[in-house]
Amino acid sequence: MDDEGRESRWEKDAMTVEIMFALVTAGVLAAVVFGVLLVPALVVGVSEPAGKSLLTVGAVLAAAAGAWRVVRVLLRFDAQRRQGR
Repeated sequence: MDDEGRESRWEKDAMTVEIMFALVTAGVLAAVVFGVLLVPALVVGVSEPAGKSLLTVGAVLAAAAGAWRVVRVLLRFDAQRRQGR
């Protein structure tokens, strides 16, 4: 930051990179969580109500895992930024 409290260009770029990293890794994590629930259901061949339940649970867990990842990465970045790293 400069003397007036404004962020420099490299700090803004670093924040943009960190946000993109958080979103991409959250998407990958969500896909893995969803796949872990969906693939066994497809391989085993579950009934329609159980399949819909697994689909719903997988979507909810995937969204939760993705949101958790974004929050975790951005909080870690903010803590490091405040320490001056």
